[in-house]
Amino acid sequence: EIQEILFYQQTQTGERVYLCTECQKTFKLKIGLLKHKQIHTEKNQVPSYICTGCGESFSRYADVIRHQKFHTMGERPYKCTECEKSFREKP
Repeated sequence: EIQEILFYQQTQTGERVYLCTECQKTFKLKIGLLKHKQIHTEKNQVPSYICTGCGESFSRYADVIRHQKFHTMGERPYKCTECEKSFREKP
């Protein structure tokens, strides 16, 4: 039904309308549709990095590393061999 309406609009106005088949959102420019489709492919990706603290999954390694730091807030496991200072991240 939506495709029929779009076809009718195109014949009346002469404008092309690009339809996202995933969510029915429409775009005047093809580049707009192509950029928009990335949202759907990112959502459908299988996450490959799992947080060992809580089991939450992430599609990017950097995101899981950043997330895991929240589990260790306040902890300073890396100690300086020269003085008494400690740090959250390895120097």
